[in-house]
Amino acid sequence: MATPEFDLNDIKRRMQGAVSSLSKDLGSLRTGRATPSLLDPIQVDAYGSMMPMAQVATVSVPEPRLLSISVWDRSMVTAVEKAIRESDLGLNPQTEGQTIRLRIPEMNEQRRKEMVKVAHKYTEEARVAVRHVRRDGLDHLKKLLKDSAISEDDEKRQATDVQKATDQYIAEIDGVLASKEKEIMQV
Repeated sequence: MATPEFDLNDIKRRMQGAVSSLSKDLGSLRTGRATPSLLDPIQVDAYGSMMPMAQVATVSVPEPRLLSISVWDRSMVTAVEKAIRESDLGLNPQTEGQTIRLRIPEMNEQRRKEMVKVAHKYTEEARVAVRHVRRDGLDHLKKLLKDSAISEDDEKRQATDVQKATDQYIAEIDGVLASKEKEIMQV
């Protein structure tokens, strides 16, 4: 049985996945500014099953502090409204026909600090995911070395490349956190 080759690009792709996941998680955090991704975690009870908001309505941002939700099926308006009320976002929907408007209230200082803590938690999870990928890569290299598929010099060189990739993605994660923290704390 042939030992699979070491693929640094696969390691980088998996690390990039952690960064993408972090960006998605941070996008759903409320910052006091309206963004369609704010409603991504909301599931609507539609036609007997739970569906994401994007599958029953169109979300737009007509103003910086206003979300407009155009529900496609008139019979789903109350279900969408109920899902928004039951979410932990603290938003109060105002219905006008098939359109639901959500005013995004100003956040107080305490709420902003809570959001920053949540952002830090998401960021630490992303860092841990990147470190797990690094560990998997280094374990694979050690196995290749043990099986005499690569030399010690190759193993050290590739381990250095894995560490450089890890450092690069950790720095990217820290940059994403810094910009989100700035956005959250902006009054």
